[in-house]
Amino acid sequence: MVQVRPTLIRSDSGNIDVDQWLDYMKDSVHLPVERIETAIVMLRQTPMPSEWQVNLNCLDIGVEMAQILIELELDEASVAAALIYRAVREEFIALNEVTERLGKDVAELVSGTLMMAAISRSRGQTSDSDAAAHLNQKDNVRKMLVALTDDVRVALIKLAERTCAIRAVKNHVERRRQIAIEVSEIYAPLAHRLGIGHIKWELEDLSFRYLKPDEYASVAKQLDERRVDRDQFIQAAKRQIEEALQAAGVSNAEVTGRAKHIYSIWRKMQIKDYTFGQLFDIRAFRILVDQLADCYTALGVIHSLYNHIPQQFDDYITNPKANGYRSLHTAVFGPQAKTMEVQIRTRAMHNEAELGVCAHWKYKGTDVENTKSSYESKLEWLRQVLDWHEEIDDGANSELSNVVKADRIYVFSKAGHVIDLPVGATALDFAYRIHSDVGNTCKGAKVGGKIIPLNQALKTGDQIEILTKKNGRPSRDWLSSDAGYITTSRARAKIIHWFKNDERDENEAIGRQALDAELKRIGNSDINLRKLAGLVNYKDEAGMCAAIGAGDLKLTQVLAAAQRASDRAQKPLDVADIRSKLANAQPTVANKEAVYVGGEGGMMSYLASCCSPLPGDNIVGYVTVSRGVGVHRAECTNALRLKETEPARIIAVTWSDNASSTFRVDIEIEAIERDGLLRDITALLADEKVDIAALYSTDQPGAAKYIALTVVVPTLDHLGRVLAKLIALPGIVSAKRKRGV
Repeated sequence: MVQVRPTLIRSDSGNIDVDQWLDYMKDSVHLPVERIETAIVMLRQTPMPSEWQVNLNCLDIGVEMAQILIELELDEASVAAALIYRAVREEFIALNEVTERLGKDVAELVSGTLMMAAISRSRGQTSDSDAAAHLNQKDNVRKMLVALTDDVRVALIKLAERTCAIRAVKNHVERRRQIAIEVSEIYAPLAHRLGIGHIKWELEDLSFRYLKPDEYASVAKQLDERRVDRDQFIQAAKRQIEEALQAAGVSNAEVTGRAKHIYSIWRKMQIKDYTFGQLFDIRAFRILVDQLADCYTALGVIHSLYNHIPQQFDDYITNPKANGYRSLHTAVFGPQAKTMEVQIRTRAMHNEAELGVCAHWKYKGTDVENTKSSYESKLEWLRQVLDWHEEIDDGANSELSNVVKADRIYVFSKAGHVIDLPVGATALDFAYRIHSDVGNTCKGAKVGGKIIPLNQALKTGDQIEILTKKNGRPSRDWLSSDAGYITTSRARAKIIHWFKNDERDENEAIGRQALDAELKRIGNSDINLRKLAGLVNYKDEAGMCAAIGAGDLKLTQVLAAAQRASDRAQKPLDVADIRSKLANAQPTVANKEAVYVGGEGGMMSYLASCCSPLPGDNIVGYVTVSRGVGVHRAECTNALRLKETEPARIIAVTWSDNASSTFRVDIEIEAIERDGLLRDITALLADEKVDIAALYSTDQPGAAKYIALTVVVPTLDHLGRVLAKLIALPGIVSAKRKRGV
C-alpha cells in the first residue's frame, strides 16, 4: 500500500548495484550521463568512515534520490546534484569541488538544497534563543525561501532526500518519530503544493504509520480483510465501465481501480466522523481519455450507468486546485449498490497530477525564458512557496515566521531570478542590489512593462526592468532621506562611494563650506583645521572636507572634536580671580552619579557655572577645599590657569554612562528684530522640551537684537539639535553656546 516506487537492483552485499543502474540510465532514460558518471566516480573516490561504508552509503542514498528525480523527469543537473548531495551535506566532498567537476549549476542546486534545512531548524528554535541566533536563523530562512523560489528543482531534490530518509528509518525507532513529524508537517504539504500526488501519498502513509501505529494498523487490517472481495468488485466494475465507454464512442480510454491510501481514508473518517463502512470512496476508479470533451462524455456514461450520490461531485477542470490539479471527481453507487469514487481526466492532466510542477517547468540552467507565461508560472510558484511557509508554521515559531514575512519582499529580475529586499525598498534599491554599475547608470524603471518612479516602493511578485543610460551618473538627490529614493544601506554606501571617488574636488568644496558655516555658528571659526583633521583620523583638512562632502564623515563628529580641542584665546585671569569665581559659583547639579572622579563614582562634585559643561564635553576636575570636585570644560580658561598654577589639584574626571540629570547652559542669539521673534524662540524650546532658566534681551533701534538664554538640557547632542533649529528660524543671524570666561 505504501510503496509506490520501482525496486532498485541490489548486489549480494545489500548495496544498490550502481553499474546496473547506470546501464539502465543509458538505455532507458533520455538524459546525458557524463556528469552523472562523474558524480559516481567522485563518490567512489571519496574516503568515508567505516560506519558510512556499511550502513549509510552515500552512493546508495544518492542513487535512490536520483531515481526519484528520474521518475519526475528532471534534467541531468538535478540528477547529478541528487547523487552528490548527501556527501556534501556530511562534508565528505567540498562544494567548490562540485563546482569544478560538475559545474556551477549543480553546485547551486546542492547549495540551495542545503539551505532548505533552515525551515526544519527554525521550527526547532525555542523562544528563549539569543538575539544573534534568532537573527541568523531569520537570515537562513530568508535565503532558503529565495533559493526555493528561484529554482523549483531545489524543492524537488529536498523532497527526494526526505522521501529516502523516511523510507530508511523503518527499523530505527528513536529516529523515525522525529523524521515522521518533519515529513508530515513540512514535506507532505510541499509535495501537495508541487502537485506530485504519488510522493505526497507515500509521505503521508509512512509518517502516519510511524506517528499513529495503532490507527494505521486498524485501517490497514480492515482493508486487508476485504481485499479479495474488493479485488473481485473492482474487476467487475472495470469491465462494465470499459464496455459502456466503448459503446458511447469514447475509444482508447484506460480504466484502473484501486483502494484509497490509508492516511486519506483515516483522515476522512476523522473529518466527517465516519466509520470505515460509511466511506464512499474506499474503492476508487480512474478513467484516462485523450480529449477534454471525452472527460464530460465519460462523466455522462458513469452517471447513466450508476446512481450518482448527491453532493459528491467536483469539477476541478473548470476550477483547478491551487496546485494546478485538474480532474472530474464523482461518487456513485456501483455494482451491488456499493459506493465508489470515479476520477476522470485526460492523459495530459494525469501526467500533471503525477509529476506536478515537473510536467510543465522548463529548465535551462537557472535561467527561465523571458516570456509572460514563464513569469506568471514563476510568480504562481512564489505564491505557493510563501503559502507553504505560512501553512507549515506553528505557534512555537510564529514570531520568527512573522518577522521573515513582515520585513522582506520577493521580486523578480527581468531574467526571472528572485531577489529579496527589505519591505519599502525601491526600484533604485533593486538596481544597486543587481550591480553597482546598474544603479549608477540607472535612468528609470519598469514594473510589469510600465514606467514607475524610482522612489516607488516595490511589492512581492513585481518583475522589475531597470533602464540605464550610457555614461549615466548618480544624483545627489538620491541620498536625500526625504526624497525616498533609497532605503537600503547597501545602495546608500554605493552612491556615497561613487561620489567619493569621482567628485573629490566638488566634495571637498561642499564639505569645507558646510564645516565653515557650522564652526562659525558655534564660535570656533578660528580653529586649526589641520589639527582638527587629525582628531577625526584624517591626514589633512582636504581629506576631512572631502569626506564630509561625500557623506563618509558626519559633520556632528567634526564639530564635537572641534569643541573638545578648541584653542581659542581667552581673557587671562590671575589665581585670585579664579578662586573668587569658583568660590562664588553655584553648582547647577548635585549629582554624585553624573561623573566619575579618578575612575570612581559616588564622590561629591558640581558643574562649574563659569563654563557649564555638558555630557559629551571633554572635562577636567579641580579639587576644592570644601565643595568637592569642580567639573570644568577642558578648554575653560579657569581650568587652564589652574592647571598651570595648581597642577596637583587637577584630577581626571569622566562622564558617567548613566548620567541622566539635566544641565544648565548659556546660549547667545543674534537676530534681526521682528514681530513675534521671542514667541517663536520660546515656542521652539517648548517643543524641544527645553526649560528656560533665564532670559535677557537687548536691542537697539536699527541694530541687531541680542538674546542671552540659560536653558536646561540633558546632553550636548540635544543642545546641538536645538541650536540648529534656532538658526533656521526667520530673522536669526546666529545661535551659539556662550563661551566660558
